[in-house]
Amino acid sequence: MSYTGPDFDPPRNPRSRRRPLTVAVAALVCGGLLGWGVYAATGGTDDGGAGAEAKGSPSAPSPTPSQPASPSAGNTEGGGDEESSASRPPGASAPAATGPLKGKVVVIDPGHNPANFRHTAEINRQVDVGTHRKECDTTGTSTNDGYTEAEFTLDVAHRMRTLLRKQGATVKLTQDRDRPYGPCVDERARIGNEAKADAVVSLHADGSGSGNRGFHVILPGVVNSGGADTRAIVAPSRELGERVAGNFVRVTGTAPSNYIGGGTGLVTRKDLGGLNLSTVPKVFIECGNMRDGKDAALLTSGAWRQKAAQGISEGIVSFLRG
Repeated sequence: MSYTGPDFDPPRNPRSRRRPLTVAVAALVCGGLLGWGVYAATGGTDDGGAGAEAKGSPSAPSPTPSQPASPSAGNTEGGGDEESSASRPPGASAPAATGPLKGKVVVIDPGHNPANFRHTAEINRQVDVGTHRKECDTTGTSTNDGYTEAEFTLDVAHRMRTLLRKQGATVKLTQDRDRPYGPCVDERARIGNEAKADAVVSLHADGSGSGNRGFHVILPGVVNSGGADTRAIVAPSRELGERVAGNFVRVTGTAPSNYIGGGTGLVTRKDLGGLNLSTVPKVFIECGNMRDGKDAALLTSGAWRQKAAQGISEGIVSFLRG
């Protein structure tokens, strides 16, 4: 997901790496997230963690590929379901197993749709997001080699569905390549609300400038305007986001963003319809920056995507078990 447009102010030039990471460790260890402590103790990932300082420039434009790209090297280990999506009716929830999350409903929202680029008129139409109107959806971003954000998010969603089903959760995806485009951002929120989800996570990858690295989790801000009222979900969504962030660090070893969030890996926004219109705990996660070569190498790795799915899933499990 790219941060261009009138609703977003580009981040300020980052401070040195040392201070933001110190802040991140202090803030999230106080919240009981041991993953941050592990990161601080080990000094980050072998490939440099947050990497070089951000350039502070706005996001690069997202390319529109002529066709969806396949995952790098065809590496999909751990990504399959025991039951393929083709054997279920469109939009159906994956059946739950017996486990500690039995009775819990999780909605996974794979950002964008691999076929959005074929339906630009439809996804450019304006929809009501509570506080204002904005585009139904976008095509998302991609790596320089053409691996699309939509393919990435759907792959991670499938891996998460498998992992969460094993914990007994009932899992629903907002889209599973079972519709020509979208759903629009307002419908994505509605799907989680109508499912009475105990937790919703929207999956994304950023399209920022080269040198901007790392992940961040987006939390809903307090909004009470028009059709949007997030007051009841702000606190539980923050808890969900903190647990997802901590487990993401612990499992993947990936550093928090070096260009947004002040090194905490947490960002609060009030302009996203998927959060504004949610009535259940919900967060977004930008798993990395597709426009940076080092982050792209992770995002196109099936082995890393499995770790990402595991980290996010373990954050959800931690949140739901309390």
